[in-house]
Amino acid sequence: MTVQERIDASETRITMTVFPFHTNHHDTLFGGKALAMMDEVTFMCGTRFCRKQLVTVSTDKIDFHKAIPSGSIVEAVAKVESIGRTSLKVFVEIFVESMYHDGRELAIQGRFTLVALDDDKKPIPVLEGLDVLD
Repeated sequence: MTVQERIDASETRITMTVFPFHTNHHDTLFGGKALAMMDEVTFMCGTRFCRKQLVTVSTDKIDFHKAIPSGSIVEAVAKVESIGRTSLKVFVEIFVESMYHDGRELAIQGRFTLVALDDDKKPIPVLEGLDVLD
């Protein structure tokens, strides 16, 4: 499998409904809940890409473009954006849509960096040992 095929195959989407217990005093999705959702989909995407133990080491510029009201459907989409020796960057977008109207809008986006670890929690090459022919 080539690197690009591995990137394409690792794209990950998770969807949830925003219920009142997910919201703040403005009746919109807690920022922390959105960040947790983004970190979760990032982890799944990265793991699908390299099938190694990963940890999040940083986030880059999370942009909250649109408040997400209670009663919305949200979808987080994660894609591997770049690959380093022991790390990879994953770009995540959260889209919001009304339950009762067509269409969706970009609400949040950001980048997360993950590092691959061995059993001793030491960084290891992300692509080492993979059948990658690029």
